[in-house]
Amino acid sequence: MPEAQSGSAALPREALKIASGYAFTGPALDLGALLWDGVCLPDAQVRIPLPMLNRHGLVAGATGTGKTKTLQLIAEQLSAQGVPVFLADIKGDVSGISAPGVRNEKVQARAAELHQTWAATGCPAEFYALGGIGHGIPVRATVTSFGPVLLSKVLQLNQTQEQSLGLIFHYADQKGLELVDLKDLRAVVAFLTSDEGKGELRNIGGLSTATAGVILRSLTAFEAQGMADFFGEPEFDTGELLRTQDDGRGLVSVLELAAVQDRPQLFSTFLMWLLADLFHDLPEVGDADKPKLVFFFDEAHLLFNGASKAFLDSLTQTVRLIRSKGVGVFFVTQTTKDVPADVLAQLGNRVQHALRAFTPDDQKALKATVRTFPDSAYDLEELLTGLGTGEAVVTVLSEKGAPTPVAATRLRAPESLMGPVDAGALDSAVKASPLYGRYAQAVDRESAYEKLSSRGAKGPDEMKAPPTSRRKDPSVVEQVVDSGMFKSLARSLGTQIGREITRSLFGTARRRR
Repeated sequence: MPEAQSGSAALPREALKIASGYAFTGPALDLGALLWDGVCLPDAQVRIPLPMLNRHGLVAGATGTGKTKTLQLIAEQLSAQGVPVFLADIKGDVSGISAPGVRNEKVQARAAELHQTWAATGCPAEFYALGGIGHGIPVRATVTSFGPVLLSKVLQLNQTQEQSLGLIFHYADQKGLELVDLKDLRAVVAFLTSDEGKGELRNIGGLSTATAGVILRSLTAFEAQGMADFFGEPEFDTGELLRTQDDGRGLVSVLELAAVQDRPQLFSTFLMWLLADLFHDLPEVGDADKPKLVFFFDEAHLLFNGASKAFLDSLTQTVRLIRSKGVGVFFVTQTTKDVPADVLAQLGNRVQHALRAFTPDDQKALKATVRTFPDSAYDLEELLTGLGTGEAVVTVLSEKGAPTPVAATRLRAPESLMGPVDAGALDSAVKASPLYGRYAQAVDRESAYEKLSSRGAKGPDEMKAPPTSRRKDPSVVEQVVDSGMFKSLARSLGTQIGREITRSLFGTARRRR
């Protein structure tokens, strides 16, 4: 029995029963202390077993109830136990995880109440920004890698248009027309609707002029909103998110999204690309002692809004299967109704902050949330509307994989800074990173746009060097040397060898690293 349970004999009977469900013997994260009848019981600690963090989870609650601090609390403990963490910083206040917290009366009172040994501690952190917009190392993806399903969601295309975009990607993959940035895609679409190229897709369904026009207009509007910078090279290697420090602590990767928070379709879909890319590359590990990475998906409702069936099916499959690759995913949103039932069914750990019940819709959401919890000794409808900031209803998977009893919990205080770090210090940290030189400068090498622009009277098949044998494609090294693109990203070149790219979930491209 852990030390936290030393006084458990004095607990009320119902509270003792709940507390016994959290008496884990292996490594675990400490969330806080049990609340019973409005009283905090510090001898009844509520915890999550470390091996169960790859069974996914949900952190939910109304605005201002403390979700961000809960993420910070979990992330800093994961880092301390050698688990890398990914955090999306929507509001710009998560960067403080890299700096020691500030001891004040409020923190001291919370720590004393929970019998928490609080010590100001920062975590090793790396800061990223989509396309370099904001404070962080630029994160970019090539259009080829991003794939047609995710791009269709960003461009808000309908099902027919999404299918047509898939044909365009298929054609570009077959012909060795690399879609590095948006101008490459626009060039391929324009070619396929020209007199010269309109017959290219005839045998596989064709591309109507009307659909091509919609896609081109969507691309133009997308670029006009300043979003072209998010696509290009050097493409971000998601393996960077899996690093640990020399002292064994896991690296906390913080993606700043405050500068693009007005573009929710874009950043939510980019988060999904990061996850899908990890899924493609990681090997199966089964049940491990601890996760390889825990990925917090903030503002998760944005991911599901307006999503196509193909998108939702791929998302559900990714969440279901990535667990066995050692990655845990936590969706962060306001209510359970924001997450589709098929996805919700995959989530084994839950931290539910307070909900509001001011309107009929709020009351409906409250009742729906209560129904998703196991049977409980609490009146959850009353409890969920009465929780204070920094309090939550918790249920997790035990070390045996069974759900723990529902526990109202007063959460611990994070030990890192609860707020943003100074912008100057943040910029200095970014430029001092060894990754900055690798990703800071955008590269615009020869790709589909340049090939189609310079083709003259040649068609796409004639733009490729004629192979000496249909059975033996030129090697990657030969192509790099022959094309003079040695300084371009070898990682991307490795997959673009003039034959069709292998695509997987979301239509994203599999890549060799």
